Parts: sequence; C-alpha cells; structure tokens
Amino acid sequence: MAKDFSVEEITDDLQPSFNIAPTQNVAVVLRDGAIRLVAMRWGLVPSWATDLAIGSRLINARAETLMEKSAFKDAFRRRRCLVVADGFYEWQKRGGAKTPVFIHLEPERSFGFAGLYEVWTPPFGERLVTCTIITAEPNDLVRPIHDRMPVILPSGVEGLWLDPEVEDPRRLLDLLQPYPADEMAAHTVSSLVNSVKNDSPECIEPAPDTSEPLLF
Repeated sequence: MAKDFSVEEITDDLQPSFNIAPTQNVAVVLRDGAIRLVAMRWGLVPSWATDLAIGSRLINARAETLMEKSAFKDAFRRRRCLVVADGFYEWQKRGGAKTPVFIHLEPERSFGFAGLYEVWTPPFGERLVTCTIITAEPNDLVRPIHDRMPVILPSGVEGLWLDPEVEDPRRLLDLLQPYPADEMAAHTVSSLVNSVKNDSPECIEPAPDTSEPLLF
C-alpha cells in the first residue's frame, strides 16, 4: 500500500482484515506535511461532539450534502483522506433475504475511497482520530445491488484530493463520481461476512453455491 500511494511515512502497525466493521480501525492515507499511512477509527466524530457514540452514525457521508452538514463541511475543506481497501461488501435483497456481495476493481488491486477525517478530544482521555467514507449514486454494476456506493478515486486525482491547499468545493465535488462500472467486478460470498467475528480470506471467496447468479 505504501508503494501504491507514494507514502512517505507509516505511523501505525496495520494488520490485514477481510471483514472490517464500523468503529474498527481502517488504513488511511493523508497528507499533512508528509504523505502518511495511518490507522483511524471508522465512524467520524466531529470536533464539537460531546459523545463518541455519534461516530457509529457517521460512517458514510453523502457527496451531495457535504457542504450542508455541520459534521462534514469543515473536514471537506481541510481534512480529506483516502481510506484504503481492495474491495467492499454490499447486501443484495432477494425476496425476504439479503445476499452478501464482494465488489472490487478488475483486475484486483488496492484503491482509495474518498474520505474525510476529524480529530476529537474528549473531556477526559486521549484524542481520537476518526474518518468517514463518502458515497455517491451507484454505477451500473452496483445499482442492482445497492442504491449507493462508496466513491473510489482514480489514481490520477488522489494527489488533488489529498492536497490541503485545495479548498475550492466545486473542484473537489467534481471528483466525487461513480467509478466506471466496466473496471469493476462482483461476486456473491458466503454468510461468513454477516458476523464481524469472522475475519479471514474465506470471507471474500465466491460462495460455494453459485447456482443463483447475481441479479443484474
């Protein structure tokens, strides 16, 4: 990841994970002098918050309302980041059930979700750095699975997104587009991912029963 994102400094011990849930740590690239790879808690806690619990409700930020929401608008201008992954899960509704689907780039490689981060200092205790992932309308691949998708930034605009000197909201909002569907792929996975206790490579493997294809 350090090579892929031209990271100059790694400040945390980051372990691989195949089933990350909100409030857990994610790998994040930010630029604050140097380009750093760090661990942040997933679920943004605004600097003005009085309770850590708000973070569990702010795991995502809608691209369309970034400039309107008090929790996000300052971070959007000054504290942008890349949340690093090589895939994500969504659950497709099929009748009364939900089928987990693993979505990734094709060919498979790591990428950066457009993210925002914030520093929160509680009344008592150490400061906490948290983040959120920006979502947008889905592309043609994701639309039959879910009505939103995380914004994946093409490598060519990652530097612009991370640049703290760039504050023009129109320029930044133009970057928050659905990733091209023809450069992505998806497959059904097993119900292992329905429990955060399961965190192994088996989580992303195609489901053993492939008789029921994805609905596109």
